[in-house]
Amino acid sequence: MDAVQRRLMFEDECILVDEQDNVVGHESKYNCHLMENIESKNLLHRAFSVFLFNTKYELLLQQRSATKVTFPLVWTNTCCSHPLYRDSELIQENYLGVRNAAQRKLLDELGIQAADVPVDEFMPLGRMLYKAPSDGKWGEHELDYLLFIIQDVNMQPNPDEVADVKYVNRGQLKELLRKADAGEDGIKLSPWFRLVVDNFLLKWWDHVEKGTLQEVEDMKTIHKLL
Repeated sequence: MDAVQRRLMFEDECILVDEQDNVVGHESKYNCHLMENIESKNLLHRAFSVFLFNTKYELLLQQRSATKVTFPLVWTNTCCSHPLYRDSELIQENYLGVRNAAQRKLLDELGIQAADVPVDEFMPLGRMLYKAPSDGKWGEHELDYLLFIIQDVNMQPNPDEVADVKYVNRGQLKELLRKADAGEDGIKLSPWFRLVVDNFLLKWWDHVEKGTLQEVEDMKTIHKLL
């Protein structure tokens, strides 16, 4: 673990929730991601996944840095992280806490300024609950908010967090999926991104282009994709 990731692992306090997304406590990022705790204590924490499209309706992907503790060097959606156990990110009304966290992490990871991604522009479309081991020690057990946003942005990716970025259209995404499935070019995808792709993304992309995302919004259901 490098110094930056170590600091985040022990300083960041994730929000613990039950399977109905009720807050039940908080725990360090380190403890939340140990498979031993996930399996023995059933620790479940709140998370978010941002899907940022430009005005050409291309999706911004990132490759996680080699120093990430969980899922290093995998390709995933624009930004994936956690709201923290702090007042500004615990706000339930209009999912403002999760939106605030998304804006914070887009700056941390990709250098995208808050002015480019106003919190009101994030569209929460759904929630999913999933569990995924990373290796023998680390893994994820998250109740993940899926946030869509359509904005043209300037980026300065943080090399501590991000190894590479690229925009893809639907055809290019399908080719990326094919390569990942075939084991070509060493391409791997994060498990949560693959779950979203397989269950929601390609259907929702039509609505991105038509400007009708509100038609697919469903924040009442928690999709259990275990």
